[in-house]
Amino acid sequence: MLSGMPIDLKKVKPKDIDKQILRIGLIAELDAINLYEQLSAMTTDPVLKAVLAEVAEDEKEHVGAFQYLLLQRDKEQAEELEEGKEEVLEILGKKKKK
Repeated sequence: MLSGMPIDLKKVKPKDIDKQILRIGLIAELDAINLYEQLSAMTTDPVLKAVLAEVAEDEKEHVGAFQYLLLQRDKEQAEELEEGKEEVLEILGKKKKK
């Protein structure tokens, strides 16, 4: 579980600080999603299960917000994300190789 900063932001170039902050936010949100979904799966209390599942959904929205902002600020990241999508489509046979 993320309980501290995964990188020393003081060592990050000023031009890259916001991108790194967004990545840290993504890490934290993904970690929270995993935690809440695991806890939801473990509990037998239906109310607690529902609340934990709802909180996990909220965290997924946060992932979307951070990812959107990151892709706006890091064009290379956006391109690589698209490359990854293309690779999966090729594996699934839904797109011809270039």
